[in-house]
Amino acid sequence: MGTSTDDSEASDEFPPEKRLEAPNTRLIKAGIATIPDMETLQECVAYENAHQNRTQILRRLKWKAEELREGEE
Repeated sequence: MGTSTDDSEASDEFPPEKRLEAPNTRLIKAGIATIPDMETLQECVAYENAHQNRTQILRRLKWKAEELREGEE
């Protein structure tokens, strides 16, 4: 019961706080660059809005969303 067996194994490894609370900008950029899907991206946007609400991070997340949408076409 204590183990989570949902189908989002990647998000368990890298929750939004790990991606966005890195000690330096390079790691935050890498965290955003490696977001695999829209669901993870939305979790990161929600986390950023609720916590730091940094304009430049939200802008990067927006760029990543556009990139993911283009990849879906």
